[in-house]
Order: sequence, then structure tokens, then C-alpha cells
Amino acid sequence: MSGADSNRLRLGVNIDHVATVRNARGGALPDPVRAAHLAVEAGADGITAHLREDRRHIMDADIERIAREVKAPLNFEMAATTQMLDIALRTRPHAACIVPEKRTERTTEGGLDVMGQRQHLIPFVDQLKRAGIRVSLFIEPSIDALDAARAIGAPVVELHTGAWCHRVAEGDQDAAGREFGRIRVAAAHAAAIGLECHAGHGLNFATARKIAGLPQIVELNIGHFLIGDAIFSGLAQAITTMRRAMDEGRAGA
Repeated sequence: MSGADSNRLRLGVNIDHVATVRNARGGALPDPVRAAHLAVEAGADGITAHLREDRRHIMDADIERIAREVKAPLNFEMAATTQMLDIALRTRPHAACIVPEKRTERTTEGGLDVMGQRQHLIPFVDQLKRAGIRVSLFIEPSIDALDAARAIGAPVVELHTGAWCHRVAEGDQDAAGREFGRIRVAAAHAAAIGLECHAGHGLNFATARKIAGLPQIVELNIGHFLIGDAIFSGLAQAITTMRRAMDEGRAGA
């Protein structure tokens, strides 16, 4: 994803949960690819979709259609498995974000254990990079995880913001402040060691506005909140409001 204004914070819209609604009844509707088109028209800089091993929401055909039909970069979220690597190499998305994945989790519960899985991750990073796919790792906002990501050759990281957003939702200001401090330090360290820094998970209008004030973060990936808000306001309006919140946060930095 790119833009003319280098200071502009990019927005990747995750359309997974349009597919969740579709799959609840079977059939073809609502169509996540239609949602991707609407998101781009409303101001999204790219589309994110996570093809899970159990296919609980996005399906293989969705990924193929997004890559073929949507005129915006596709960020393909994937587990580090041979099957997902094969799909990425065949589909050739703009980006592939390697994420941890457990069948029993409702959603991604934390960042990759880059240190512990170093030898496993290296060939995935290498093959994706050789194919011209921008590789990112979804990690916790920690110095050790950032250093490990750089050591295995990943050019991009996405900081897991879920713990911070959870503390904000609980109203625990002290804990939220500590979690945000971790994100601030991690974003600065990422920039210092030459990593492009993204962030995502659990963000809403208020938290997106706040994190937009961190200048080292160049992209936010947001999905569940936007799809939920779209039930009441419509998808275009939800994305327009999110875009405004991000721009306000960046302008006030």
C-alpha cells in the first residue's frame, strides 16, 4: 500500500467478518468481495483477509476473487504452514502477514513467538520475499520480538494492539497506559532498526485516533469493529468515520 502523502496513515480494512455472516447461513451473501470494493470506494488503502486453516470465514475462492477483481493491495493473513505458503505463492498478493493461529481461539490471541519459531519462520519469510510479496510478522509490542523479526529478514511488523484495547474497554487507565507505553516504545524501536511498522487488533474510532499519533506507525489494519459498526451506519460511513479519526490523530501528533 502506498500514497502520495508520506505522512498519511494507511488504512487496511479486514473483511473477514462479512464472510462470517455469510457462512452462518451458507450461500453467497453477503459477499465479502463486494465489501472489499465498497471499502476501497470509501477510502480504504488496501484489503486484509485471513484465510484460516478451518475456513471459518474467508474461503479460498474469496482470496482468488479479491486478488483478481479488487483494484487495491491485498494483505493476505496466513499461518506459517505449507498449505498457506502454496496459496500465497499461487495468488501473489501484495503482502502476506504471518500470524499465529489456533483452531480453538475465537480470534488471534497474541503475537507470533518469533524467537521460539525462528527456524520454522525463516523459510516462509525467504520464499515469500523471493516471490516479490511484502512480508510482515504479527508480533507483540516488545523489543525482543522486533529484534527477532529483523534478524530473520522480515521487512515489516504489525504490532498486536489487542491487550491495550482490552484494557481501554475495561476502563483500567493505569493498565491501558502501560500497554500503550509498550506500543510507543516498540514503534520507535521498529523505526530505529529499519522495520516498517503497522498495528492492529481491537481498534475502534477512539483507539485508532490515539494510536495514529505515533508517527512511526504507517498502517492500521481494522476489521471486526468496522463490520460491526456497519450494521448500524453502513460500511461506507463506518470507514469514512474511521478515516477521519485516523487523520485527526495523525494531524494532532
